[in-house]
Amino acid sequence: MNLKKLTALSIVSIMMAGATAFAVPQPQKIAVIDVQKVVSASTQVKALKKSQEAKNKEIQNFIKSAQADIAKQTTDKNKKSMTEKYEKQLKARKEANAKEYTTKLKEADASITAQIGQQARAMGYTMVLPKSSVVFGGDDITEAMLKVIK
Repeated sequence: MNLKKLTALSIVSIMMAGATAFAVPQPQKIAVIDVQKVVSASTQVKALKKSQEAKNKEIQNFIKSAQADIAKQTTDKNKKSMTEKYEKQLKARKEANAKEYTTKLKEADASITAQIGQQARAMGYTMVLPKSSVVFGGDDITEAMLKVIK
């Protein structure tokens, strides 16, 4: 290869590399959202809280009933036996409630996140961040999401 061709090839390579270095990135349209406000307004979360309150009342009633049943026992041996029985049942109920609550909470979170993402994309946003994590910038779309998240 002669020197002129090599020089021309080098110049073209440098120009191409330089052009990609100065390529204009696509503009990002960023939104912020008050996650706590949206989650609190969700009917899924409200129903979950109401269900959890009902289950807590059931547990309180179970405890009262167990205490009354234990108090009726005449011997220490029977009292101890009944106490152990009710403690096991109480532990099992609490664990089952906690597991169910966690599962339903994850489902609600996934649903809310999907709805926010879908609506934000429809509004032309490329990114949505929690409002509490952003010091400056981003369009606040909380009110728009409150209308969508039910």
